Amino acid sequence: MQAVVQDSDAALLRRLRAGEPTLMLAIRGGRTAEVVHLARSTGHHAVLVDLEHSSMSTDTAAALCTAADALGLTPLVRIPERDYGIIGRVLDGGAHGIVAPRIETAEQAADVAAACRFPPRGRRSQIAQVPATGMRPAPAPELNPALDRNAIVQILVETPAGIANADEIAAIDGVDMIALGANDLTAELGVPGDYGDPRVREAVATLGEACRKRGKLLMVGGIADPALLLALFPLGVCPLVMTGADTAHLYQGMKASADRYTAALATGTE
Repeated sequence: MQAVVQDSDAALLRRLRAGEPTLMLAIRGGRTAEVVHLARSTGHHAVLVDLEHSSMSTDTAAALCTAADALGLTPLVRIPERDYGIIGRVLDGGAHGIVAPRIETAEQAADVAAACRFPPRGRRSQIAQVPATGMRPAPAPELNPALDRNAIVQILVETPAGIANADEIAAIDGVDMIALGANDLTAELGVPGDYGDPRVREAVATLGEACRKRGKLLMVGGIADPALLLALFPLGVCPLVMTGADTAHLYQGMKASADRYTAALATGTE
């Protein structure tokens, strides 16, 4: 039976496995579809709606996700830490996948994966209408497997404990990707922001080996220096790159404009 939703996210995963560069924008400050349009017009392929580090409502997150879907972008939602109850709500609202922060054990990863998929594979609550189908009601035998195939589960590992359990986490059925959160990991290691610390490279190597063994994708987030990031790619890192948060881009643009006008005014008034 033909799936009732397009297999867009499977295509995204295939894109990453093929080594095609893929850009993702984190959304923290934006609250309207305009930020999603900006992501698309600047060459991004995906957006990460960040509920861990913002005061955004699930209603706003869903609106951003449906806008991204309509524009051909893949919307992922980073949920608040250990808040598994919100997973079904954002998936029902239009998210294509979940990013679960600070996962340290296989059991925690399994809880996330199960919340993203319907029985018997998981325990997602049944629904008949979702944005991906244009809100047309669809029978469970059609809708469930289609949504299951299109739900991306990214596990965010940010602590030494999570690194130590990398192989067990990667082995969980339903986990599609593991991401290393470099900011939190360096803080945990006592060297906040020092991405050149050899323990960061060791962590990436450990995750890379686990992902290769289990057939999963690996992403590294939090490193804004392209040279440092690219140096980790040979360890098995896929080319899904976070270009930064909308708030950071807004600051950079505003600061550059302010500096330009300040310099012009200083020259013009001399």
